[in-house]
Amino acid sequence: MLVENVHLAQRIRAFRKLKGYTQAQLAAETGISLAVLGAVERGNRRPEDQILTKIAEALGISVAELKDQNA
Repeated sequence: MLVENVHLAQRIRAFRKLKGYTQAQLAAETGISLAVLGAVERGNRRPEDQILTKIAEALGISVAELKDQNA
């Protein structure tokens, strides 16, 4: 597990909770399987750019904000 993945996972989880989504709700909103979203949030899987884009759009933020790149 890479530190970068853990940091991204923590940010995705925090933004999801801030928006009031459960994992199941965010998975349904994005069309990403619950298993994949769970693995991403645990830092076990590095999401592809397409998945990051879907998550960011569903949460109403930019991919840069998810990655914490001085958005």
